[in-house]
Amino acid sequence: MTGSAISLGKMRETAPALVNLYKSAGISLRKHGLEGERAAVYLVLDRSGSMRPYYRDGSVQALADRVLGLSAHLDDDGRVPVVFFSTEIDAVEEVVLGRHEGRVTEIADGLGHMGQTAYHLAMDGVIDHYLESGAADPALVVFQTDGGPINKALAERYLCKAARLPLFWQFIGFGNTRNTQFDFLRRLDELPVPAKRVVDNAGYFHAGEDPRRVPDDVLYDRLVAEFPSWLAAAREAGILRV
Repeated sequence: MTGSAISLGKMRETAPALVNLYKSAGISLRKHGLEGERAAVYLVLDRSGSMRPYYRDGSVQALADRVLGLSAHLDDDGRVPVVFFSTEIDAVEEVVLGRHEGRVTEIADGLGHMGQTAYHLAMDGVIDHYLESGAADPALVVFQTDGGPINKALAERYLCKAARLPLFWQFIGFGNTRNTQFDFLRRLDELPVPAKRVVDNAGYFHAGEDPRRVPDDVLYDRLVAEFPSWLAAAREAGILRV
């Protein structure tokens, strides 16, 4: 399998504002040996109360645009399912190439109260969506948050159970790098194999207090760096057959 799922010409036609992101994502994919791979791409967005400034200043929308630029290489439908979560799943929507500008901000503005941070419910929402979609390809799940979960035990349990599914969870933290809230995400990233989970199905990196300042090439490298090793492990374990 070679080439991107959606061509550069199609990107220029349907989402010209994303062309530079698409090109940058392509470089990172080639660098990590992922050119021609196919995967569904999901975006999970934290809507806890502390996230309000990141929606207001455009950081969340910018992440969604970058993820859509990446998805265009991996999936040919031009859509990224987006799970908004706080204390509950607040919404399951999607962003599409033809109508991406400001879309995440628009959806979030209509969702009302911003609650706490229930990772496990967001993970459950992704799992349900993936299984119901009938997808044969694996999924790369970009999971954004600015703090730890309200229930750590459940979050860990869901991640370990999900290791049997063709889903890779790439966590990305927004906020102060010294915040101990993120210690839990580092622990999730390092959960032992096979004692806790059948394969290492998660990665984590921190985007800092102004995520928009992370250069596109750096962000894409961090988003996909651990995906190749997971693909190999998942294929070896029989989790993934494509």
